[in-house]
Amino acid sequence: MVPLTSLWLPILVSAVLVFVWSSIAHMVLGYHKSNYGKLPNEDAVLEALRSAGATPGNYMFPHAGSHSNMSSPEVIAKFTKGPVGMLNVIPSGPPAMGSYLSLWFAYSVIVGVFVAYLTGRAFGPGTAYLTVFRFAGTIGFLAYASTHATDPIWKGEKWGTAFKHFADGLVYGLLTAGAFGWLWPKA
Repeated sequence: MVPLTSLWLPILVSAVLVFVWSSIAHMVLGYHKSNYGKLPNEDAVLEALRSAGATPGNYMFPHAGSHSNMSSPEVIAKFTKGPVGMLNVIPSGPPAMGSYLSLWFAYSVIVGVFVAYLTGRAFGPGTAYLTVFRFAGTIGFLAYASTHATDPIWKGEKWGTAFKHFADGLVYGLLTAGAFGWLWPKA
């Protein structure tokens, strides 16, 4: 067993590696650009949302109000006529990239803490690189990729977008695995 306090370096190094790679993947490689499309007649839709007083939150449309209303003819007609969707409204203003990036880095540190905790409970000092790599990488992959598994099921996200997130999670898991395998305490 390795105490969590002995694993602070791989926790931070893995978070930095994930942060740097994710920045490269999103800003340089740009393969996530096709994840979101532009609304038809965007200006009119935005004006309609402003006029309706849409505030930050998650919305589903049409909204049945309750499970029992889902089978009512009026609600079924709305679903049939469409469009059907979910809308996530965030606070107005320019994107708060500093805040988003800080939270992303904090999330990566938290993932590292859980990887350290579980791997540290499973193995002792001097464990072979590949053993630590496989275990830490599996946990890292699950932490980064599994959060997107339900999006195509429940939120209507395209499976292609989810697979891009799974690929990201795999790379983030491998980077995490490499950091833990490399910096694992010696016997």
